[in-house]
Amino acid sequence: MRATDQPTEDRDTARVRRSRLSPERERELYEAVVELLGEVGYEGLTMDAVAARTRSSKATLYRQWKGKPQLVATALRHTKPVLLEGVDTGSIRGDLREIARCSETAHERDAALMRGLAHASHDNPDLHQALRELLIFPEIDALHALLRRAVDRGEVAPDRPALNYVVHMMCGAFITRPLVEGKQPDQTYLLEYIDAVILPALGAA
Repeated sequence: MRATDQPTEDRDTARVRRSRLSPERERELYEAVVELLGEVGYEGLTMDAVAARTRSSKATLYRQWKGKPQLVATALRHTKPVLLEGVDTGSIRGDLREIARCSETAHERDAALMRGLAHASHDNPDLHQALRELLIFPEIDALHALLRRAVDRGEVAPDRPALNYVVHMMCGAFITRPLVEGKQPDQTYLLEYIDAVILPALGAA
């Protein structure tokens, strides 16, 4: 069979394979996107700027990601210091403390970025949807898997009502302390919060 006689499906698969970015190249691009977000904010970030910063073509960017909202959300997810799906210490207390330990490292940077993105998403439904689908929902799914492991180990009763609200409690730790106390949720605070609030609510203190 001549190359020109190759089935359409095989040719399409080959084009996708050729156009796929290496993990190292993706990481470089994601880091550049986050840097630009910190410099100019979401509204000031353009695909032209990303292409220039990363020495890419806009065609490549649009081929790999549907548009700016999807690229930004994916970049934030892949530059997080820890993904919840990678946390598995063997105990619910250890898992929650590991999340707190890793979260403190990038909290200041992430807090500033997320405040800006939260503001931008009010006027940009596509950004709002991309953040939920590509950044928030995968982390919620990973947290639920973490909790299921705790149930399987017998640390938490399967009918414990608080299982449905752990994500709310975790978010509350980061959001309410600045509002109530005017302080950032540092690691000492987060570890005490886990032991005083989340674990007792789960019956795993």
